[in-house]
Amino acid sequence: MEKYRVVSFSGGKDSTAMLLRLMELGEPIDEVIWCDTYKEFPAMYRHVGKIKSVVEAAGIKFTELKSDVSFDYYMFEKPVKRKRKYINEKYNNPLGFSWAGPLMRWCTRALKIDVINKYLSRLYKRFDVIQYTGIAADEQYRLERKNNEEHIHPLVTWGWTEQMCLEYCYSKGYDWEGLYKLFDRVSCWCCPLQSLENLRTLRKNFPDLWEELRQMDKRTWRNFRADYTVERLEKRFALEDERTAQGLTINPRSKEFRAALKSVGG
Repeated sequence: MEKYRVVSFSGGKDSTAMLLRLMELGEPIDEVIWCDTYKEFPAMYRHVGKIKSVVEAAGIKFTELKSDVSFDYYMFEKPVKRKRKYINEKYNNPLGFSWAGPLMRWCTRALKIDVINKYLSRLYKRFDVIQYTGIAADEQYRLERKNNEEHIHPLVTWGWTEQMCLEYCYSKGYDWEGLYKLFDRVSCWCCPLQSLENLRTLRKNFPDLWEELRQMDKRTWRNFRADYTVERLEKRFALEDERTAQGLTINPRSKEFRAALKSVGG
């Protein structure tokens, strides 16, 4: 069968660096695939648009994939058969998967993996598909999960680390409007698996998205995180802002701070 070379493009620093460098080297690319999760940062959508223009100007096909079913439907509206009956009893047969968790990342599966695999399955029937994947040389844990011989990892071959990928992208004029200066990782802005520090940054720098997050949390039955609802996070972060302005400690190990946090319900 004819070989068909596909670049899996997430929009992040690693896949961007891989794609740009492959093009710079003149490596054959038949198609670039990007999958929209419905919940990307606005700056990420603009970055993807820039890359799409460059790819298409080079005569390479750029395919935008998107689930027919939205993030909000899966989270708030989808009828779900639950093995844990107590959830139905406690929350009166709630609709939707609610927030993803470490053991149930339904969003990654339903909005990315399944959508991409469905598209690739059609290509497999016609071609010998070679898939370029942007796993950096210092992401050994991800490499161990990728044992598919049809995947090629150019960044590993080149010895490019995550930091090297970011610096390369910056050198080419791509900066995601500062997202990587604010966050250590850039994924869906509403991800409950991100760190508290990233959530503080989201609240401070993207108040419109933070408010949308608060409204999302009010619509669903499961806590945003195991330890916090978004409203409790709002109370905690507001208290931190207030105490910082007053020169008071916000060290979570401080009895004084913990007492103040308890008093505001954070």
